[in-house]
Amino acid sequence: MRVLVVSATFPPVKSGGADYAFRLCQQLAGAGAEVHVLTSRIENVVTGLGISVHPVMRRWSWPEMLRLMLIARRYRPDVINLHFHGGLYNNHPMITLAPTLLKRVVPNTRWVTHIESPGGVRMGLSWPTRVVRRVVTHLIGRQGLDYEYGTILRDSDRVILLSGSHRNALAKHCADVDEKCVLIPPPPILNMSTEENGAARQRGREMLGVKPDEFLIMHYGYINPEKGIETLLKALQSLSKQSCKVRLVMVGGHNDVLLKAFNRPNYVQELHDLSAQLGVADRVTWTGYYPSDSDHASLYLKGADVCVLPFNSGVYLNNSSFTAAAAHGLPIIATKGEFVESPFVHQRNVLLVPPEDPEFLAAAVSTLMNNSELRQQLSKGALELAHEWFSWDKALERTIEAFKGDYPQTE
Repeated sequence: MRVLVVSATFPPVKSGGADYAFRLCQQLAGAGAEVHVLTSRIENVVTGLGISVHPVMRRWSWPEMLRLMLIARRYRPDVINLHFHGGLYNNHPMITLAPTLLKRVVPNTRWVTHIESPGGVRMGLSWPTRVVRRVVTHLIGRQGLDYEYGTILRDSDRVILLSGSHRNALAKHCADVDEKCVLIPPPPILNMSTEENGAARQRGREMLGVKPDEFLIMHYGYINPEKGIETLLKALQSLSKQSCKVRLVMVGGHNDVLLKAFNRPNYVQELHDLSAQLGVADRVTWTGYYPSDSDHASLYLKGADVCVLPFNSGVYLNNSSFTAAAAHGLPIIATKGEFVESPFVHQRNVLLVPPEDPEFLAAAVSTLMNNSELRQQLSKGALELAHEWFSWDKALERTIEAFKGDYPQTE
């Protein structure tokens, strides 16, 4: 099978989407697929065994549709796999019409779209861009055309969702898209340490400077204002008044472009300042960005006692931070959103708490600190959840089935 992956981000870009695209390409290549990646002009772009990366796209605008067509015509893939979120493509409509146009260039190619999270193109377009879009949409047909997603939902053969919570959001843009959707949550996108758990735990804690008798809370993932980190720091303040043995490690770097999009370019410094104001700065370790080809993050996870993920909007299957913690068998505390997906079971594989409630979060951590039986239950449940939903073997099998067109619709 020859696969052309279209992704605006790819390592060394610091984002979960870039990491996921790369890991998926590695898995596909390992399964014998010929993998080509079309991505942005990224300096020192990462490649891998069996992966040919073409970092040739400048701004994903109308003039580059021809480049996209030429790449597709040159390699004639069996599958084109688009990793889509409108913001990644500069909110330009070109990529949203690509499925229809490329199917005319390579008519026997299947088009499968990964929806990283619901978010089409938010268009505040110049008049030349609007004119071109109007001409193109006239040529390809307006029926089923969506303002934000163009023909992506209409003309994709399959739409891979990373979370079932995304179905309703997409249905607002294409009434029959559910018939095309398959649910494949992202497996761990970090290198897993192969060391035995006891030795790995000791080494991870030594790397972090954590004493054997200290209770280590971990937050894992890229830092941004949606992660609820302020809530976690305030909870740590409450916990520090109860015990001098509690520590917090923040594992993961940040994406400057994303923080600017949030209009919070100094957000990381804001968090450091907040930890100082709360009097817990000496209890917090910030690892920053770790080498993507190392097992450092895995060792840190094995060294922790609990992972806390207080997302402002709640936890969902597409949260790769949760995936990583579950795969390591960590007891996990996460926040309950408006919609709780069925795999998450409170007190079985996760401890769910309300978002933006530091005192409730502190109480939950305190409960786990003093209840080893509950920690063991959550650890066992997390591993079972990871085996069922976050296994690379299962995700790869399901993805290839979606590529071939014989994947059954998920519930």
